Amino acid sequence: MLDLRFATFDYEPYPTGLIKPVFDEGTYQGLVASYPAIELFKFKPALGNKYSLSEVNNPAQYERFIESTPEWKRFHAYVKSKEFVAAILEFLVSRNIDLGIRRYKVVSRKPVARRASPLSLLLRRAELSARFEFSMMGADGGNILPHTDMPQKLITLVFSMIEPGAWDTAWGGGTDVVLPKDRSRLYNHVNNRLTFEDVEVIKTWDFSPNQCLLFIKTFNSWHSVSPMRGAGSGGLRKTLTINIEAKR
Repeated sequence: MLDLRFATFDYEPYPTGLIKPVFDEGTYQGLVASYPAIELFKFKPALGNKYSLSEVNNPAQYERFIESTPEWKRFHAYVKSKEFVAAILEFLVSRNIDLGIRRYKVVSRKPVARRASPLSLLLRRAELSARFEFSMMGADGGNILPHTDMPQKLITLVFSMIEPGAWDTAWGGGTDVVLPKDRSRLYNHVNNRLTFEDVEVIKTWDFSPNQCLLFIKTFNSWHSVSPMRGAGSGGLRKTLTINIEAKR
């Protein structure tokens, strides 16, 4: 369901890549048109004026939405499959990003906090999960503080979910690759956060329709979304985030 041919990558300071377009036009329009209404989301003000709908945030509404929306039910089932995880891992290897995962079991419908089973440990087989989250941020100052992601995350894919022409690039909304000004803070395996004043922006991947931004969790995978500048616009930065995670 994803077209990975049109990817461009940067490899420093850690691997990030942009895939655009990532869906065929019909599929993308169907997903955007049926994106969940804001009333289903949980508001998370501490995370930068963010709204979230996921297996953790408003899970009952999340499950009902997936089950009742054919376009999203089909894509959700694909994301939760071994075929999806295998396709992403193979795609990364083709771009010289080899995470060294050869034997694995996809357990996407299990809680993330669950420990790997004794049998998987005995067989040295990784247990991987694909986590699925709808999120929105207001263009009037919405932001995500600089961080590197939790240790169990391996790969993050952020899909834009906006109609062409619905987002003004003057509002911002891009994902910034950043590094701490104090390089002694560079190593951040445990995912401490910094303020925007504490980091310098290395590159910004702009936010635009029908794209997927992919990045790898590393000890220095600092990234953020700077406070957006669309006060009074009513704009919403709508995304789908998929995290491929390893059970711990």
